[in-house]
Amino acid sequence: MEQRMKYLACQLAAVESAMPLGITGQVQGIGGLTIEARDLPLPVGSICQINSFGGNSSLAEVIGFAQDRTLLMPLHNGGGIARGDAVRNVTTSLSIHCSNRMLGRVLNGLGQPIDGKPPLPMGQLRPLDAKAVAPLRRRNIDSPIATSVRCVDALHTCGMGQRMGIFSGPGVGKTMLMAQIARNTSAQVSVVALIGERGREVQEFLQRNLGEEGMRRCVVIVSTSEEAPLLRVRSAKTACAIAEFFRDQGKDVLLLVDSLTRMCHAQRQIGLAAREPPATKGFPPSVFSLLPEILERAGRTENGSITGFYTVLVEGDDFNEPIPDAVKGIVDGHLWLNRALANRGHFPAVDVLQSISRVRGDVTEREQLRQAARVLALLAVYQDIEDLVNIGAYVAGVNPEFDLAVQARPRILKFLQQEATAPTTLEQSRNQLAELSAWIEQLEKSLAAAAAKKQPARPAAAGAK
Repeated sequence: MEQRMKYLACQLAAVESAMPLGITGQVQGIGGLTIEARDLPLPVGSICQINSFGGNSSLAEVIGFAQDRTLLMPLHNGGGIARGDAVRNVTTSLSIHCSNRMLGRVLNGLGQPIDGKPPLPMGQLRPLDAKAVAPLRRRNIDSPIATSVRCVDALHTCGMGQRMGIFSGPGVGKTMLMAQIARNTSAQVSVVALIGERGREVQEFLQRNLGEEGMRRCVVIVSTSEEAPLLRVRSAKTACAIAEFFRDQGKDVLLLVDSLTRMCHAQRQIGLAAREPPATKGFPPSVFSLLPEILERAGRTENGSITGFYTVLVEGDDFNEPIPDAVKGIVDGHLWLNRALANRGHFPAVDVLQSISRVRGDVTEREQLRQAARVLALLAVYQDIEDLVNIGAYVAGVNPEFDLAVQARPRILKFLQQEATAPTTLEQSRNQLAELSAWIEQLEKSLAAAAAKKQPARPAAAGAK
């Protein structure tokens, strides 16, 4: 009964979004990505059809107004549009039909199949611009989710319903890391959005990185870099709508968006075309309002959960760029991929000292937290004295903590590295962390015993016989 009521609510939303009256305007001019139309009193977000000479038609979305003109942006190539073309309203918002048949399929930004397989059947209608779950309807995050990446599961454990950012420069391995998580996660369904990707890399991601096994429980939404900015933004919203559909079925969903930065670049093009003033380093205000709108749609509810992993391209490896800084303030943690580690062949190139999971304490046991803190502390100590070690100025025996950090580093680095084709379960990661912690404790005792043997005898106290 509850499922039928949800289906009825979606159908009613579709009726509400339909335009009761046919409204037709005319194209008056085109400037860059912006189409100006007159006699078209439609709300922002409405979808229109432009009928050009020769029977050609194209879809466009209302993005703003300028005096008595309505500003539109085409969803596809705007070639062939001329002054005087008729503009007719279609709907006030876009929706997609969601069903379990989407698993294993590749869709475009509008939810239409592009993999050459049979069309998808009609399913539950879901709006792309759905609101995020109300704060008081969210459940606390108290159970972990396995990513199959040992350094993440052991040191920065993530929880069901958490939002994690993956920050890196180009070419550091974020896409391969994301594919490994999607292929081996403990979540029941994975939804992957490839936004602004190079066309060459899409097939490579599907066949080499994700693989046939990963595709069985995955839905992939693709919007390559040459597509219209509106479609790139719509791809992120389509992925959120599909993830919400599976979440409402009581499933734990993993949502991966690659990348938020390219989505923001697309929104910047839309905002500037709508004549928004550029604010922070050329990004209009709509970019910074879009980010929480997308990120807040993940989370844990009474029915299921959406765990979000969002990649962020960091220009010039500057962590304080506007987009990375804004995302960092919204998500529940981040993984920082270090270029220096990647250049040394260290995979995954996660800098565990610069990474954090804000829900780690809620989803892990106290003993694991102690073990993880000890490993991170030794890495931090070595980082402080790394320059001394490299130039040969480090002297053993002066500081016991320094000695322990230097001798334990090779074993810790081996623990942090992992083959992309060798996933580990959550339990395996915990056990291997416990083994590493026990080895460090034994090493610490050995160093303390060796230092005690070398320590000279104390002089007798004055007046003693």
